[in-house]
Amino acid sequence: MTVPDRFALYGEAFAADPHGTYTRMRRAYGPLVPVELAPGVPATLVIGYAQALRILNDPLRFPADPREWQKGVDPTTPILPMTQWRPQALRSAGTDHTRYRSVNVAGINTIDQHALRGLVERSAQETVAGFRADGRADLRAQYAKPMVFQVLGTVLGCPDELLVRIADGMARIFDAISPEDSGHGAMILHEALGEHVTLRRKEPGEDMTSVMLAHPTALTDEEMIHQVITLFGAGLEPLANLITNTQLKILTDEEFSDSLHAGRRTVRDALDTVLYTDPPMAAYCLSYPPYPVDVDGVLLPAHQPVMISMAGCNNDPELTRGVSPEAMTGNRAHLAWSTGPHACPARSHAYLIAETAVSHLLDAIPEMDLAVPADELHWRPGPFHRALRELPVVF
Repeated sequence: MTVPDRFALYGEAFAADPHGTYTRMRRAYGPLVPVELAPGVPATLVIGYAQALRILNDPLRFPADPREWQKGVDPTTPILPMTQWRPQALRSAGTDHTRYRSVNVAGINTIDQHALRGLVERSAQETVAGFRADGRADLRAQYAKPMVFQVLGTVLGCPDELLVRIADGMARIFDAISPEDSGHGAMILHEALGEHVTLRRKEPGEDMTSVMLAHPTALTDEEMIHQVITLFGAGLEPLANLITNTQLKILTDEEFSDSLHAGRRTVRDALDTVLYTDPPMAAYCLSYPPYPVDVDGVLLPAHQPVMISMAGCNNDPELTRGVSPEAMTGNRAHLAWSTGPHACPARSHAYLIAETAVSHLLDAIPEMDLAVPADELHWRPGPFHRALRELPVVF
């Protein structure tokens, strides 16, 4: 088989069989793989667990600021809204990163987890009530996405009308199918969040956006827009996909489902199994070395993207060799939440939302089956996510 100079991460073939592609990548290149994020956009994909840990914990040699790289990128590149510089912690380094992250963490820390669980339970109940009588549903479009949207919208104090526009813009950006659609999504998102920040500035409440606006750091409206982009970006699509992927695991793995219903495993175990094998953000955590860096004999070029494949690293044979599947149950050493200075600060909240959502669905509709054979399900293409187009079920 011919080895490509660079593996393409943006097509239907990769979406249909990412794990087979990771195996071919290892055989050809080892833990550091030349890839294309989009046509003509080269990067290095890290699929070695040990190498990923070193890179994620070395912000001096691997800063997250993409501005030098961005100068040479076609502005119509469809992945640009997901990779470009923004005044936010995810795309900053040094003191800027510290400044932005402090605002986000302060907002997240005001969320009462007991109240959050109640909010998720109410939202899940209302969402299921919308399709229970039909005897069938698309769990992604009719359960996971609307439920997560409602929860995050409430937490952030976002009106429903704006939330619909934000969801549309975010989905276009994540799919990154075409420059027109991705760019249009970025415009929709920015305009809707601008209206949201303006509203909360004029009419502050007890929501997370109002708390962040009142932070002593005193971010501008433009800076606040990009903080909320980070929160929605990390919450909407990935969280909905985590719920969907976990439900798929329960529906298609009979042994796992039996042990879950028998109480030998928990919904948290199911979530962590998915976060190991098919995390909703399969690859991200981008960094841009300011000068050429040697990693295990591979010279990574200056100002070019280095992207961590959480799915590839979690399934690194060096990590899993000799370990039984049972021993991996409940193991949370996966990189789905990243690690180091850019680790997700809302991990416990995300776990709570996903666990409550999946548990409610199992209780509300205990007898459920796929509406189509599992091999007829389709995964959405894109270099970053692991996301089903739909999850049709009957009950």
